[in-house]
Amino acid sequence: MAILQPKIPLSLYSHHFHFPLHSPTAAPFLCTPFKTPRKSLNLTCSSNGQDDYLIDAPVSAGDGFSFSGGKYSDGPSPSDEWFKQGKIVKAHPVSGSGDKAKDPIFGLKMGAASQASNDLFRWFCVESGNADNPTVILIHGFPSQAYSYRKVLPTLSKNYHAIAFDWLGFGFSDKPQPRYGFDYTMDEFVASLESLINEIATEKVSLVVQGYFSPIAVKYASNLQGKLNDLILLNPPLTATHANLPSALSIFSNFLLGEIFCQDPLRASDKTLTSSGPYKMKEDDAMVYRRPYLTSGSAGFALNVISKTMKKDLKAYVEETRKTLLDENWKVKTTVCWGRRDRWLSYDGVEDFLNNSKHKLIELPMAGHHVQEDCGEELGEIISGILGRRSRI
Repeated sequence: MAILQPKIPLSLYSHHFHFPLHSPTAAPFLCTPFKTPRKSLNLTCSSNGQDDYLIDAPVSAGDGFSFSGGKYSDGPSPSDEWFKQGKIVKAHPVSGSGDKAKDPIFGLKMGAASQASNDLFRWFCVESGNADNPTVILIHGFPSQAYSYRKVLPTLSKNYHAIAFDWLGFGFSDKPQPRYGFDYTMDEFVASLESLINEIATEKVSLVVQGYFSPIAVKYASNLQGKLNDLILLNPPLTATHANLPSALSIFSNFLLGEIFCQDPLRASDKTLTSSGPYKMKEDDAMVYRRPYLTSGSAGFALNVISKTMKKDLKAYVEETRKTLLDENWKVKTTVCWGRRDRWLSYDGVEDFLNNSKHKLIELPMAGHHVQEDCGEELGEIISGILGRRSRI
């Protein structure tokens, strides 16, 4: 299919939405007094005329690693529509020397999508519901996007202030080249999560986190238990057998072959999502998940490094998660929702562990690893029920 030239390039990251911290023009949720009504995130995605991130760029504007400009037709794409719902939040300081990133294969200067900003990283967030209601933060798994919660957000928005975000390295958030500001280590993800939550929520929050990023959220919560109301884990790695990545993910960490597969949008998005459970991906959804890999090589390079990090450190983080959840000093109300048709993480040992830790288990018989994809509306009702019981106490 021919790649169509867009009429107007859309720049993802605009100078119009950067508010310095503690300035008179800072985003209202950063400085709102405790008892006054909270406002939603008033950061917007808009174009500043700079072609630093082209949503539907021609091949000629790519960084040399994109498979295409990412445009399937001249009509509105699902990815464009999802992007319009989002807002950019700047959080977590960029480390390193500030040098321009180069690709790890040829040493060539990378495009803007692989470069970090000069001060704080840019996170893509989708917000739904009244900001005066209790805040629920939805955290996607590996590898996925905030888009996976698109069916959950409408249900939660009725009674809660729900925010879903893309991790650094995924979706529309920054994807800095490793060793140029962010190395995608587990500890860095914990620190960056704390920075982001501090930016978007001034009061206590509830976290919903899926899959292999669950240990990150548990580590964050163990350091800041007073910040959380509830913690809801969706098919998290909890047993010793869960400490090994499935072949569909570990292949991205392989030498040379991993670098190649990470740049394949079908293998990096479609195959990983559909191999983990019963989820049958629609083409419109696939277009959203493929977009980061179509428009730039930065998403693939990030996927390669995260896979290597997960393969190396996941065992230690799973063990730490187990110890934390079994600790008598753990005071955060914790619920595990488990899709029984998960092809990546075995259910064996999960029920016994949760019985020993006295945390609640909710089973979803028809869901796989990515519960929010398989049973989004049902999961939204379950989350609302869990959080609603707290509000009635």
